[in-house]
Parts: sequence; C-alpha cells; structure tokens
Amino acid sequence: MVVRRLLAVDRGEGGLSALHVRIAAGLAGVSERTVWRWVQQGREGRVEARPRQGGFTVGDPLWEVLTQAGGNVAELRRRMLRAQDEGVLERWGAELVPSLATLHRAIKDELRGGRVLQVARAASGRVEPSRYDRALAELGFAEGADGPPVVDGPDAEPSRTGGEERSGAVRAAARARVSGGVRLYAPGARLVSTRQVAGVVEAVGHTVAARGIGCVYGDTGLGKTVAVEQALHLLPARVPVWRAVVGVGPGLPQVRAALCEALGLPSGSLTHRAGPVDQALAEALAEPGVLFLDDAQRLSPPVLDYLRQLWDSPGCAAALVLCGAGSERALARAAAMRSRVLTWHQVSRLDTEDVPRTLGLFHPVWEGADPADLVRADQQTARGNFRTWAKITSHVCAARGRDPGAGVDRDAIDQACARLGPYP
Repeated sequence: MVVRRLLAVDRGEGGLSALHVRIAAGLAGVSERTVWRWVQQGREGRVEARPRQGGFTVGDPLWEVLTQAGGNVAELRRRMLRAQDEGVLERWGAELVPSLATLHRAIKDELRGGRVLQVARAASGRVEPSRYDRALAELGFAEGADGPPVVDGPDAEPSRTGGEERSGAVRAAARARVSGGVRLYAPGARLVSTRQVAGVVEAVGHTVAARGIGCVYGDTGLGKTVAVEQALHLLPARVPVWRAVVGVGPGLPQVRAALCEALGLPSGSLTHRAGPVDQALAEALAEPGVLFLDDAQRLSPPVLDYLRQLWDSPGCAAALVLCGAGSERALARAAAMRSRVLTWHQVSRLDTEDVPRTLGLFHPVWEGADPADLVRADQQTARGNFRTWAKITSHVCAARGRDPGAGVDRDAIDQACARLGPYP
C-alpha cells in the first residue's frame, strides 16, 4: 500500500520528494533508506504494489511464550517452528509461523497499544540457590519480640562522611526511615528469597539507580509488598526511603498530606495551599531517594497525573515505586503517567516444584513434611499464593502447639487448609 501510493506520487507532476519518503517511513516504521529502496524497486517493476491481505497478530498464548523467552523475538520464532513441527502450534493461537520481520511488527503494534511485556528475570549463576535463600532468610529479616515479624527493622543511625551534618526535615525523615513490615502469621517464620523476590529486587534496584518510575503488579497474596520491602531494605543505607500511605480513592489534598508526611514536611500548614506544598515537595524530591507507594490501584487518573507532574519537575532526582494488585490497570488509564514508567514487573505465583524447598526455608515446621503432601496442598488450595501458605503455616503451628508430638502429615495439612474456608 505504501509503495503503491509513493509510486503514484512519483508519477505525478510534482514528483516524489524527501518529505514524502520521510512521512512514509514514519508510517511504515522503517528507515528512509528502506523506503527509497522500495521506490527504486517499484520503478523497476520488481515490486507488485498490492494491498495487504490481513496481518498477523500476537494473542495471549504467544505473548506468554514471548514473556518466557525474555522478550527475545527470535527465540519466540524458534519455539513456534518447533511447535509447528510437533503439531501443537494451533494451541498458541497461530496457524503458521510468520517471518521474523512480521513478528517484530506485530509485537511493536501490541506494545504501542499499551500491552505490558514483563521480561525481568532473576539473575542466575551468582550463588547456589539454596545457600543464598537460607542466608537471606537468616540475615535479611528481624523478628519482633511481641508482634509479628517484619521485613526490616528500624535502621541504625547512618554514618556521616567527612563530618558533614545532614540537615532539613527531609534528611531527618531519611534518618528515621520508617520501616515497612509484613505479617507472616506464624512465630518463627522467615523471609525467603524466592525467584519472584529476586526478580523484584533486580527490577526495583534498576529503577532506583536510574531514578525512574517502576510498577510492581500481580494478583493479591503473591508477596509483592514483601518483595518490594526486601528490595528497599537491600539498598545502600545512604539512599533515603520514603513510604507514603494512601486511603481508598484519595483526592489531591489527601495525597499531598500523605506525601508530606512521608517526606517529613509540615503537612498541617501546607496541604491546603497547593502552590507552597507543590514547591516543598519538588524541593524534597530533588534529593536522590525512593518513594514507595503501595496499593497504587487506589489512585485515580488525576492523582497519577499529579505524581507525573512532580516527577517531571526540573531537578527531581528521586525514584518512584508503585505497587499493588491492579496497579498496572490504574496506570493504563493515565496515559501520560503510563508512558513514563521505566520498569514494569509482574510477580508470578510460586512454582509448584519449588514449594517444598521454599516452605522448609519459610518455617521449621515444614522441614519434616512429605514434599508430595505439600505439592498436593498447593495444587488443591494454595495455588502458588504465598499469603495462603502463610495462613496454612499458622494453623499447622497452632495444631503443633496443642499437640507437640503430632507430625505434619497429610491429615494435619488438610485440617489446616479446611480452616481457610471458601476464600483461601
């Protein structure tokens, strides 16, 4: 279609100009040199100018395969060729294997339409996994004496370099570093670095280093908040971390108040004056740090656009991490903010084959359990949801407390699962 129109213009009185080629290159998504080559071939009659007879699209099954391939389009095509040889290509919603260029075009169309490609992966080959998980479970976690365990306890006073004193309300808030926590339901439970947690740590670390905006999303109960808290805890102590808490459907005054409280600003005297509070927030965010905002799915498009304006202000050096089940859909409704998100990371469910090892690290009560019983409970009840496993652990520990001599067998696990009711 593009070549046919270019040839029609070329045969006209004015002829074909560089501007025509530039416009055609932008519409076709190719370079101007490629368009000139098409035109030359058309002039020589080597290209049949005919309308396109429909296009290849990437459905959900193929998109999942692309995600598993880490966003590698060439690898996706190789897998499609293998599936075609095995006769299972139709299961992926495709009747034939297109060319590599067609695949690239179809995927670019999906990305331009706002589809998210989650390609962050945990690094491998650094440390043997079981050693790394156990060490992180023992060292990256502090247990409260009376309350539930928390991901990271209060930080010690950060060291000062060169004898320089940190001043200002924001710097005082950074020294305090209000620590986030998570309820693990069972005394003695430990934070485990699963593949999912390691992926979030890498995604958040890159976002903070680039001073960009990141979104961590996924179904409820998969450990998104726990993973982000662990990622923030592993940041260098010199990086201030601010945690803002918002209610359901907050308006701009409530968001301003939450941001002022997180940054240590005098919210009471500022939040009802938009100009001064915006200026104070912009000055506070000029310091390198990271703002963590959980349950971002509660934010409306006007609120997200307000955050976008803060991060667009000159001199902003802070990173923003948004988290929550459905947060990616909230961002999709705010096109300007969505286009500025540097990192998208989807937290997946716990792999069934990893359940026995992960639970053994999570709580000592599971160390003697039969792996087959744990896999069965995961397939029937937990379905890879870590929060559900934390609840099951709590009920198993309670049963062991009532009868210390009882083992963790299939009956005990079934009884604990039954305690969860119809909504595990």
